[in-house]
Amino acid sequence: METAIIISSFFLVLFAVLALYDGFYLHIFKYQLHNREESKTEHITHTLRAVFFPAILYFLFLKQDNHTSFVIGLIIVLLDIMVLGYDAFIEKDSRQFMGGLPRWEYIVHLFVNGFHFASIAVYLSIRFTFENGHIMISNINQSPGFFNLLIVNLLPGAIVMAILHVFLCMPKTAHIWNNFRGKINCC
Repeated sequence: METAIIISSFFLVLFAVLALYDGFYLHIFKYQLHNREESKTEHITHTLRAVFFPAILYFLFLKQDNHTSFVIGLIIVLLDIMVLGYDAFIEKDSRQFMGGLPRWEYIVHLFVNGFHFASIAVYLSIRFTFENGHIMISNINQSPGFFNLLIVNLLPGAIVMAILHVFLCMPKTAHIWNNFRGKINCC
């Protein structure tokens, strides 16, 4: 179990780093998708996924001794997968302003989502056990302290990113960000 926790932690860290680059730097800071009419729906899908991530961290990973939280976490993961599919479907039209999605950004999306769902899959392999033809949900509240520490440290940043995405969906608060962004002359 400890090896799987380490692997899941590794994938979570890789996901967090790439998601920050892709979700914040590329989508919000550089391309400003929230300001482009043709990209508004894509920004909404990103906002939903940004809201889902801290919920997944909390309900699936952190609340390890509560079956109800675990089921809520699984439902959020399924919703995340559906929104990801829709996001991939609309992305081509959303990025016409830049001649389509660059190949290298497709690759970033492949890795960021691969790491995200790999961390979940490895974690689920610990939680689910099969006995006598029945699926059992294991409590793993004895998982290493560093795993809980990682989740607790990822949560604030994930919540901030979710709030930023939500604020950028609203014209009044998006205006505040756009004024701030307009003062930055790099990147």
